[in-house]
Amino acid sequence: MKYVFRGCAVPFIVVCLAAQAVPQRGGAGRRGGSDEEDVTLPNGKSQRDEILKAEYQQNLKDAADLIDLAQQLKLDLEKNDRYVVSMGTIKKTDDIEKLAKRIRGRLRH
Repeated sequence: MKYVFRGCAVPFIVVCLAAQAVPQRGGAGRRGGSDEEDVTLPNGKSQRDEILKAEYQQNLKDAADLIDLAQQLKLDLEKNDRYVVSMGTIKKTDDIEKLAKRIRGRLRH
């Protein structure tokens, strides 16, 4: 009987501590730097706007690369045997995944 209480006590303590830690995070609606004023660059433009513009251009470039890699992957899969896949094909899938994660990361930022 003691072992049952000990087995239940540890998860119970962890849940209680986690429940108390959640309210301490602060305002969930606020993002990291939203309280600060927007920084103006020497040319008079907003730093945030310039960063967003650069990220947008990089997203377009990465999306074009993603399309190119996906088309190459399709061609490789069509010409390979169904039982054999080359290492180059696997590397292309890794590159596609990296590009997609990079784009997703910039969009969530």
